[in-house]
Amino acid sequence: MDFSNQVVVVTGGTRGIGAAISKEFISLGAKVIATYVSNDDAAKVMQEELGDRFTAKKFNVSSSSAVNDFFGDLEREFEKVDVLINNSGVRKDQILASMSEDDWDDVLNINLKGSYLMSKGAVLLMMKNRYGRIVNISSMSGVLGLAGQANYSASKAGQMAMAKVLSKEVAKRGITVNTVLPGFIETELISNLDDELVKNYKKEIPMRRFGQAKEVADAVVFLASDKASYITGSTLEISGGLG
Repeated sequence: MDFSNQVVVVTGGTRGIGAAISKEFISLGAKVIATYVSNDDAAKVMQEELGDRFTAKKFNVSSSSAVNDFFGDLEREFEKVDVLINNSGVRKDQILASMSEDDWDDVLNINLKGSYLMSKGAVLLMMKNRYGRIVNISSMSGVLGLAGQANYSASKAGQMAMAKVLSKEVAKRGITVNTVLPGFIETELISNLDDELVKNYKKEIPMRRFGQAKEVADAVVFLASDKASYITGSTLEISGGLG
């Protein structure tokens, strides 16, 4: 797979799964623009490691004005975007009866509204070139409905549904839209799980282990490549058999 001369946007692309995806695209020749919200140190480390084909942009993907500014700047600098990976995501777990409205809104805004805003901006550029690849990083939580994750599960199920619809709307323009569903992947997003819960979750996974971010990245770059040109509206589980 060769992504030379392609422009790839990875939201939440400086940590965890997003960082692994950014690095994989860089290794295959792409120019990567990774978005992030707050961790300047992580962005700086990525920039130093990956060099001039990597750019970190700091903004909130749930802000329509910030997203519009981002795509305006991107079009002026690169003139196109070939690949969008909607990876930005937050978790604020709590049983629904005790969940605050702010925690509900924050998770839905980042995970789902952010995917909508970024996809809209990317599609408008992709349609000009009649080519594009969009991959949403959803979650097995959107299928299984894990206790304490009503907001997170709803946002991730929404990502899957949105991808199905968008894939039908843009297929004639040479744009594919797919979704991957990671299970338990060893990143800081699940680092706050207590040891007993980790043991119980691993017992439920047929492979008896958590996945690695690189294993998700490998699937994502395939879906973004020309080798997946006839795959759209699909959902791929990367969960060690959890589903």
